[in-house]
Amino acid sequence: MKPVQLSIAYMPLVDAAPLIIAQEMGFAENEGISLDLIAAPSWSSVRDMLAFGRVDAAHLLSPVPVAMAMGLGGISTAISAVSVLSMNGNVIGVGRELEDKLRATGYSFDFAEPVKAAEALAKVATRPLVFGVPFPFSMHVELLRYWAAGTALGADGIEIRTVPPPLMASALAAGDVDAFCVGEPWGSVAVEQGAGALLLPGNAIWNLAPEKVLAVRTDWAETEPDLLGRLMRAVWQAGRWLSNPDSRATAGEILSRKAYLDVSAELIDRALSGNMTISGRGEQRHVERFLEFHKGAATFPWRSQSKWIMHQLGKIHPRTTAGNPEEAALVFRSDLHRRHLSKAGFDLPGASEKVEGAIRHPTPVASAYGRLSLLPDAFFDGLIFDPSKPES
Repeated sequence: MKPVQLSIAYMPLVDAAPLIIAQEMGFAENEGISLDLIAAPSWSSVRDMLAFGRVDAAHLLSPVPVAMAMGLGGISTAISAVSVLSMNGNVIGVGRELEDKLRATGYSFDFAEPVKAAEALAKVATRPLVFGVPFPFSMHVELLRYWAAGTALGADGIEIRTVPPPLMASALAAGDVDAFCVGEPWGSVAVEQGAGALLLPGNAIWNLAPEKVLAVRTDWAETEPDLLGRLMRAVWQAGRWLSNPDSRATAGEILSRKAYLDVSAELIDRALSGNMTISGRGEQRHVERFLEFHKGAATFPWRSQSKWIMHQLGKIHPRTTAGNPEEAALVFRSDLHRRHLSKAGFDLPGASEKVEGAIRHPTPVASAYGRLSLLPDAFFDGLIFDPSKPES
């Protein structure tokens, strides 16, 4: 029987790997589907292609479905985040001018301490620093704002400017931005091109932040449940395959192809392994769980995560009459995730919410088969987010 073709929009980033691998390694074929992967030039293009029916599903920034449900961004199509595609994977970097100033103060570029990094930046900054980010509604923005507000940088110490990920290095080199937060491999590309140095991995701010989601139109999820289940299972299997260190070489070769990321396999391996080259001096830093596709129920769309995103967006963007806070809190579809994956024998959490930031070490939790442990998810400042008391 001929596979059913599903069209999927994505941005050329390492964290699109579960979709690319699902197609290239046969996980989609095993489910009787074929993925027509369509690279987009910007995140607004990905969002619009999904919202207006150009594609069936999308590799999407985790805050976008939440923002849309809140009435932000001007598009009101109901979108469901049915799985988390990746946790972490972002880097914060600085341009050469800031790098030189930081080194002159003796800053060591340890690539680990967010409080010290913010203090060092605050000492050399003479005005608010302009950070390039891929999209206004993104984990990049939320991590930057959370970090700045809780450190010496201060909430007013940064400005945000949108730059598509593949253009981030050139924007940094041209002085259009002072610094950036972007997903790999584009931070490493900036290092390789001599445009700057990497300051922090995203997981130094939130140890297990939901970065990208598998998103579909809510009406499509309701009318095509069989196809949705096949897609989710194929992507879940791909994420599990990616979590095996023995898969890295093959994954890097596939992702590096011109049809996908069109960068060297070595650059891609940095993100997959967590072995990062942070500057033109060749300085190396290793980051545990720099990018996670599977372990610790990484794919599970916790409703507490969508509530955290909604809470953060609400601090910056006033509530609009078009938005529905209750709907925004429910766009992470733990119900659909459980419905379509549990029947395949995958071990999933029994709860749909958790206290975000409270886990300090691998912790067993109630699950379908009793074999599941969650990974540490601490925020850099030690605070926790209780979804039942979001204002506390």
